Amino acid sequence: MLKTFEVGNIRCEGCANTIKKALGKEGFLSIEVDLSCEPRKVTTMITDEASLAHFKETLRNLGYPLFNEEIGYANSATLKVKSFVSCAVGKFNTKDDAN
Repeated sequence: MLKTFEVGNIRCEGCANTIKKALGKEGFLSIEVDLSCEPRKVTTMITDEASLAHFKETLRNLGYPLFNEEIGYANSATLKVKSFVSCAVGKFNTKDDAN
């Protein structure tokens, strides 16, 4: 079933590109990132609790926690740094895809 989640630290198409590529590599289908609202939303196919846990873990590893997750100050700073790097990688990969 398609599910939509509010996700933190998403700022631009670079972030969206990184998220789409990472989730796609992990086997998720129908991935959409909505940049038109705040907080940003990610929609994908979630079939069970295991796929939901894997989805959350994949996003956190990139620096994009679910918006309603409670995280401490230190973890928040770490996730922001990770998302900054993921964003830069996404921007770079977008430019490579255009060539």
